[in-house]
This record gives sequence, structure tokens and C-alpha cells, in this order.
Amino acid sequence: MPQNTRTVWAVTGNLDQVDVTITEEIQELDGKLAKQTEEEKLMSSVLENDTDTVDQGNLIKDAINRGIGSFTPDLMFEQLVNNYSIAKNILGPTIIRELTGYDSSYCEKNIRIPEFQKELKSNIGSNISKLKENKLLGKGGEITEAGFKLASMVLYTQELDKLKARGLLGEKMHKKSLHYGDKEDVKDYHKGDRYRDLAIKRSVKLAIRRQSPLGKTNLKTFERQSKGQIFLVYGLDASGSMKGDKLDTCKKAGVALAFKAIEEKDKVGLLVFGADIKDEVFPTGDFRLILEKITRIQAAKETNIAKTILKSIEMFPNQDVTKHLILITDAMPTAGDKPEDETLKAANIAREHGITISLIGIQLDKEGKRLAQDLTKLGGGKLYLTRSLKEVDQIVLEDYYSVC
Repeated sequence: MPQNTRTVWAVTGNLDQVDVTITEEIQELDGKLAKQTEEEKLMSSVLENDTDTVDQGNLIKDAINRGIGSFTPDLMFEQLVNNYSIAKNILGPTIIRELTGYDSSYCEKNIRIPEFQKELKSNIGSNISKLKENKLLGKGGEITEAGFKLASMVLYTQELDKLKARGLLGEKMHKKSLHYGDKEDVKDYHKGDRYRDLAIKRSVKLAIRRQSPLGKTNLKTFERQSKGQIFLVYGLDASGSMKGDKLDTCKKAGVALAFKAIEEKDKVGLLVFGADIKDEVFPTGDFRLILEKITRIQAAKETNIAKTILKSIEMFPNQDVTKHLILITDAMPTAGDKPEDETLKAANIAREHGITISLIGIQLDKEGKRLAQDLTKLGGGKLYLTRSLKEVDQIVLEDYYSVC
């Protein structure tokens, strides 16, 4: 190992008289600074907005949302050439653009040209090879742990950037600012409501107006104010109809909810449901765990809301805290012998356990709206109906603020 001599000077008297009082040998060490982990490198690339890394993250994120578990070059090329309309529906514009290097509409116009097909095949093979080289895909084209991590980082940064731009990460909104849910401070009495929350004057006035005795049908209660910590469970519909943009948007809304609630020292859990419960996370303060679980959600088959509500009962602590379930779906239940009856029964049981239920309905039909109204009325929560995916994350945050 090379050595240098260091001279230490001690200055005495004036600057014209400098004496060397100490000399000692020092070592010049070889070596490098500690290496970044692969995950840290990915995160740095995303935060620095490295275009290639972000594009690859979007590609994998979209594949997960569309239920595509692996990338096979020859198969994907054949799908595009044999029936472009079906392939476009399965793959979506992001995957087509990132794999082929061309916009979806351009591909559709030129897909029958042999020279263009040859270029597409080469591009698809080359881009999938790059994903493998970067260890985002395995040898068989399956998404690796690094791939899932990159997708989660992209999901996280995109949603937080969006929320910051819209000013939704500041102080909690006042209830009067809510414009999707019910603005009233009282609601109908339901079994499980606390008697000390009874709105006596409102109840008496209602009974007089109806000219009927004061009883359960006339009772009103004030909206329950939270006590101490809030425990939330985000119930996300991952049935087949949610594939693609709907699932991506609802995932981002879940990320927004988890980030803000955990920042406020509340606990957030996750229930992913289709025909059965597909995944669960009990309410936690571990944002990273929620993020990773949300990223991996894939859509498939039917909707069973009753099972989701009943499962949520197990997930809340047996303590005097605010317990709130947020359901987000684009369809009312289809699984079970009597899905509507089972759903309302489950909501009633949850209410008896002190759990309130809100529902965000995306493009619900007439029957879906009716059942959703009954469900949230029994559940003591709010119903939000929207036809636009752009506002879903804001609605989720507003519902959280409404129980704070």
C-alpha cells in the first residue's frame, strides 16, 4: 500500500522563523465509497426523472394493472399482427408504445406492411431484452422483485407530484369544503350509534313535522367525531371490469390516502377484493408495506362486497377508536346467492361493531346507485358517485378528512 509523508508545521515567533517540530508517516488508502443498492439506484433515477427508467416503470406498472404477468416477444408480436384490435385492448397504449417504439395509432395504420412488421419484431425483442438486462424481468419474461419495486416508486412519485400540484397535501380540509358527500351534520339513527350523539332537537322537530310519536324512525344523530387515532381500511375492487386505467387510478388514490393518513399518525389497512378476498393488510403505520401491496394488485373476475365488509370487522382493533371502511368499486356485487341482501346484512353487522362505511362508485348504473345508497345509509358513511377518474384521489382524501 503506498505511503506518503505528512509534515506538520508549528509556527513560533514571527513568520520569518518557522521550525519543523513534528513529522509523521500517513497511509494513503485505496478503495471506493460504499455502493448504492439496486433499489437506491432505481429510486434516484425516478426522482431525477431519468426518462428511460420512468418509462420502464410505467410499462411494468401498466402490465400489472392489465393482468400481464410476463413478456414474451414472439407472442406479443403475433398478437399485434394477427388481430390488432384485440391486442390493443389487452396491452393498452402504454405497453404498445414502450415495446414497439411507436404510438398505438401509428402501429394500427401500418401493421399490415411487411417492412414495418419486421421493425416491430426487432424493437419488441430489443426492448424486452433491455428490461431483462436491467433485471426488471426474469429470464422467462416474468416481472422480478426489482420490477415491482420500480413500478411502486413510479406510482408513488407520480401521485405525490399530482397531489402537490393540486394543493391536496396541506392542512386537512374543513367539512364545509367537501362537495361530493353529504354536508349535513346529522344523519338517521342506526343500530350501533351512540345515544350521546342523539340530536334531540332535530329528532323532536322531525317527529312533530311528521305528526308521529318520537321513535327510531324519527331519531337523528350527530355525525360521530373521531376519538384519538383513526383506523381506516381501504377496500379496493379488483374485479375484471377494473382492469387498466380504473385500477391504476384507484391504486393512486390508495397511495394518497395511505401517505396522508399515516403522516397524520393514523393507521391504514388494505383489502383487495374480487370474488374472494385477494389480499389484506391490517391497519398499519408502515407506508412502504401499503405501497408495495397496492402496486401488486391485479384485476380478475367477480365482485363480492359482503365478504369484504365482514373481513374488515376482523381487521379493526377492539378499542374505542374511529373505525372506517372506504369501498371503491365500479359495480355492485355479483358473487354469492343473493349478493344484494348479503351486502346489506354485512353492512348492518359492521355498523353494530362501530364501523362506518363510505363507498366511492365509479360509473355505477341505476341499480348500482340504489344499492350503494342503501349500503352507505346502513353503514353510516357517505356515498360519492363519479363518472370521472380524475377526481377519485381527491374524493378518497375528502372522505378521510370527513371522519377526522
